[in-house]
Amino acid sequence: MKRSEIQLLVVEAIQQVAPEIELADIQPDSEIRDECDLDSMDLLNYLIALKKLTGVNIAETDYPKVNSLNKMCHYLELKM
Repeated sequence: MKRSEIQLLVVEAIQQVAPEIELADIQPDSEIRDECDLDSMDLLNYLIALKKLTGVNIAETDYPKVNSLNKMCHYLELKM
């Protein structure tokens, strides 16, 4: 899967908890929680949605590795 396709899946997962967010609203290297104004529950729901879309389970210990759009895309590239 291409990085651009993965990026769209990440945005789709974000939109399930923050429907107003568009790809253009997210700085690729900024913290997703801050960029999308996600609280703890939103973050968990986002990760659950991402698992449903990609089949990749993200361990809690890996959360620091996936806290930005670029980091998440890189992580998913390696796992998919």
